[in-house]
Amino acid sequence: MRSTMTLRSAARTSAGMFVSNWQNNMTQTSNSLRTAQLTAAPVSLVARMLLGVCAMVLIAAAPAVAAGDFNAINAPPPRGIVSRLRSEHPRLLASRADFEKLRLGVKEDATLRDWRGKLAARAERILSEAPSKYEIPDGLRLLGVSRRVLDRVYTLALMYWLDGDQRYPSRAWKELEAAAAFPDWNPRHFLDTAEMTHAFAIGYDWLYDCWTSEQREILRKAMVEKGLGPALRCYQGKANYGRWMNVRHNWNQVCNGGIGMGALALGDVEPELAGELLKNAIESIQLPMREFAPDGAWAEGPGYWNYATQYNVVFLAGLETALGTDYGLSDIRGFAEAGMFPIYITGPLDRTFNYADGGEGPVRAPQMHWLGRRFKRPAYAVYQRNLATPHPLDLLWYDRALAGESIAQLPLDRRFRGAEIATFRSGWANREALFVGFKGGDNKANHSHLDLGTFVLDAGGTRWAVDLGADNYNLPAYFGAQRWTYYRLRAEGHNTVVINPGTGPDQEPSAAAPLIQYESKSGAAFAIADLTAAYAKHAQSVRRGVAVVGRKHVIVQDEINGAGATNIWWFMHTPAEIEIGKDGRTALLKSGERRLSARLLAAPAEAKFQVLPARPLPASPNPGGQGSNEKLRKLALRLEGATGGVISVAFGLEPPEGNDSVKVPSFLGLESWGKTDWKFQTASLFSLSGSGSLAASSAVKTLRSLDHK
Repeated sequence: MRSTMTLRSAARTSAGMFVSNWQNNMTQTSNSLRTAQLTAAPVSLVARMLLGVCAMVLIAAAPAVAAGDFNAINAPPPRGIVSRLRSEHPRLLASRADFEKLRLGVKEDATLRDWRGKLAARAERILSEAPSKYEIPDGLRLLGVSRRVLDRVYTLALMYWLDGDQRYPSRAWKELEAAAAFPDWNPRHFLDTAEMTHAFAIGYDWLYDCWTSEQREILRKAMVEKGLGPALRCYQGKANYGRWMNVRHNWNQVCNGGIGMGALALGDVEPELAGELLKNAIESIQLPMREFAPDGAWAEGPGYWNYATQYNVVFLAGLETALGTDYGLSDIRGFAEAGMFPIYITGPLDRTFNYADGGEGPVRAPQMHWLGRRFKRPAYAVYQRNLATPHPLDLLWYDRALAGESIAQLPLDRRFRGAEIATFRSGWANREALFVGFKGGDNKANHSHLDLGTFVLDAGGTRWAVDLGADNYNLPAYFGAQRWTYYRLRAEGHNTVVINPGTGPDQEPSAAAPLIQYESKSGAAFAIADLTAAYAKHAQSVRRGVAVVGRKHVIVQDEINGAGATNIWWFMHTPAEIEIGKDGRTALLKSGERRLSARLLAAPAEAKFQVLPARPLPASPNPGGQGSNEKLRKLALRLEGATGGVISVAFGLEPPEGNDSVKVPSFLGLESWGKTDWKFQTASLFSLSGSGSLAASSAVKTLRSLDHK
């Protein structure tokens, strides 16, 4: 490990090298033109590297754009940055006055009192737990340990400021002392290093007055040798684990954010090193921040939106409190809209539209309080107030003047350009409401699946169409050559179409699918995606539209112009039991007492619904070790030898028993959407199959009849 003096010397030469690299990236990539790029020639995929929780996908530079398409923020020289540093501690995220204000707020505000009580209970548990140990259980990641240290330090330090109980800093010291003695903070998986540096920065700064000079030196030395030093070598291009500063996804924000916090904590005792790191971080973090433009969405999915914005906001907030400025970073186009994404991507059941590598659980994001306050968006704060568990930053950033508002007045629908997502709903704050999430997107995005055209559907308190989410990141080459062999990552593992299935990827991995049309009106709302690039080898054109009609009915419509005879599959994954109608052109999904019908409004005569298990088709790859989907099944359609055609499926909750008929939308071609209003036709209530038995039990038998094994 290099000495601190050597690191200081190296810091003097790093800025020019990194700035040159950064400027090259910025002149080649314009995120403000992201939507336009979706329709242009696809960016080539250079490599996928197994780098853990947020695999670093290195993408070749996009076509160069004019310098005037964005305004790059040039950070001041390192000395100029450090010269602004407040000398007193705490200075990261809060000052002494902020903590005093919070202590008073807890006495006056019921929400804060409730959150304080929950944090106190957590702190009491931590007091009796053993300090963390150096553990890399999967052979790659120390990340779980880093996050545990971070959570414990935040909790104990905040509770000390609220209660003054000396047990809290005493226990925090045991945690930090143990981690300081680790052989390293696992820089080969730099997220681990960044999060541990973040933990030490908070412990050093928030509890500064609790430490002796010897303790401060232990913390300083650990941060420099195990966190800031390795980061400097990354910026200098001297580390084989150091490419995160040049990417446009969550790795950039997490690593720059964690290292930036460490630099702000030590800026007065390590001014040269801290200045170089901060200059680099301020200029590097602009790359992923421009991915929020123009509407605040995140191509990596809702879970990674949370991870990316968490560290993005922590860094900006740290700059503000420690330096008095974020140098204009928070004004980057699209960032003010970022808080809209978790609001709209979350359905009435607090389940997200979890595309890409993510789970469907709610996005609990303390940074929503900060975003709400910074951009005067009460809806952001209300969202997080309703979901907080809480985290210490919930208390620190909570503003009761904002959190007393409501989100009920927000529009029901929203389109997110760039990520190419649209969501629709029938109402807010109603668990029975209808909700649809639909995506075009870009298969090249970090953590992406081959899921262009997929959708989820909630209605009547049930999620009927589900996204399976991520599989085990430790599967062989999950982020490498075998990625598209895993069922949950393939198109057949999503609610979209597959054309001519086989052993290879079932959508083009480099394809992008823009939403070419979007409309939101009270009577009907819809979006249409051009999926042609995803199936270019098999079809001349493929378009999918998703519409919400009368805020009661959902239409999923595909119009395919094939390139010769094709084998077309249509899939929808569901946990519901499925009954196929007598004619095969209707299906009934059952979940408890709820029933959802699926009716073919238009399809070739041979199209019949069937039920399949949620597993690969016979011709598809099926590696071992994948997650089980045994509690799910697929509603499916198959067209053999077709040259294309239309598949239009209408979904709607079935009325209670005793009604004779139901109104369903009539068929409209996609070219008429937005030009002609849907009319309704009367349909008989669902007609059961002759046996009346649920078809789910025969699903495995059906697939086995197709299986070549």
